[in-house]
Amino acid sequence: MDSLNAQNGFKPKSRLYYGWIIVLLTFVTLLVSAGIRSLPSILLVPFQDEFGWSRGSISSVLSMGIFLYGLVGPFSAALLLRFGVRKVVVLSLAVLAISLAATPFMTALWQFQLLWGLVSGLATGMMANVLGVTVSNLWFVKSKGLVVGLLTASAATGQLIFLPLMAKLTTDLGWRYAIFTAVAVLILVLVIVAVWMRNHPSDVDAAPYGTDEVVPPTPFTGNIFLAPLQNLRYAMKNSTFWLLSGTFFFCGFSTNGLIGTHLIAACGDFGLPEVTAAGLLAMMGLFDLVGTTISGWLSDRFDNRWLLFWYYGLRGLSLLFLPYALDSTPTMLIIFSVFYGLDWIATVPPTAKLSSQVFGKERSGMIFGWIVVAHQVGASAAAYGAGVMRDWLGTYSQAFMIAGFVCFFASLMAVKIKKQVNAKTAAAIQS
Repeated sequence: MDSLNAQNGFKPKSRLYYGWIIVLLTFVTLLVSAGIRSLPSILLVPFQDEFGWSRGSISSVLSMGIFLYGLVGPFSAALLLRFGVRKVVVLSLAVLAISLAATPFMTALWQFQLLWGLVSGLATGMMANVLGVTVSNLWFVKSKGLVVGLLTASAATGQLIFLPLMAKLTTDLGWRYAIFTAVAVLILVLVIVAVWMRNHPSDVDAAPYGTDEVVPPTPFTGNIFLAPLQNLRYAMKNSTFWLLSGTFFFCGFSTNGLIGTHLIAACGDFGLPEVTAAGLLAMMGLFDLVGTTISGWLSDRFDNRWLLFWYYGLRGLSLLFLPYALDSTPTMLIIFSVFYGLDWIATVPPTAKLSSQVFGKERSGMIFGWIVVAHQVGASAAAYGAGVMRDWLGTYSQAFMIAGFVCFFASLMAVKIKKQVNAKTAAAIQS
């Protein structure tokens, strides 16, 4: 049969679409990157004890890293299109590994600022949500929302795998052993990506999933540094951009900036061991893997504005519940972890889908990158602000309550998003 097909010009097709291998490689890359970004939540107290730095000072470094992690996103989208996913990811993993390898030898706060505030922030920012959106746009037409959900969930899975292990290593052997373990994992992932990652479906003679036509990628002709700024200028003409950016600001404020950075330290204030607190974050990661994947599936089928309304509203309720849970029984903290975890970053697939619908496939990567900047500005504000409030007031309760109320405001903003972009603005954006 195979010889007959060959004689008639038919090529047997692989049973597995290579795009799913790319999704797996991207998932692993984002998983490791997110795991590295979550390490400071474990290191906050050890650094305070060993170096004598205040929690506010350490939080300022983490705040800078979170901000740069978001700021590099739009430029990352341009670099991914210009040089290809494989080169950009391999270089970013290498820089991140060097930054981590130097961390155990630091002795001053400015060195921590350089390694984790600047270098780590920029390197992990190259492997943030924009990478997942870019991969889904290049390789998928059908099931794009599901793919974005899976790749977004990798951040949660990174916590699930990394945090308990790193907390255990930090407790038993010291934080330096945890850092060197992370470096070894980075080097392994770098090799895997270098060997198997591909930039575009045409590299393996395939069409984007959901289509039949194999076409080469459109060459990126813009200026790497100017193109993101030009896309920002176009996006700013559209009210949807401002509403998505505003809701994403509050998303970052209420997730990685606050809970991701300070929950372990907040649990320590109530006598919970660091490993136990890391386990709570890992549990959130497990349930967010489920919640965000389902969110991606839902974003392909329902009005994304109302999905955001419910996600932000439910998150707000969970954050208002958190101060009570911390001062109550471990069961209450488990309930919070499950409820909050399902909703942690479920907002990303609907936000990315709305961005793609409004601004188009070609520009949505860079414009979504700017929306992520707003997310990280919010996260940066919460990371620093919560640390300062803890120094002043001796508790995180007020910070958790504020985050809960701003989530309610974000849910109202979400329903104000127009269902369809204004035709005149769309024409201007596509020009």
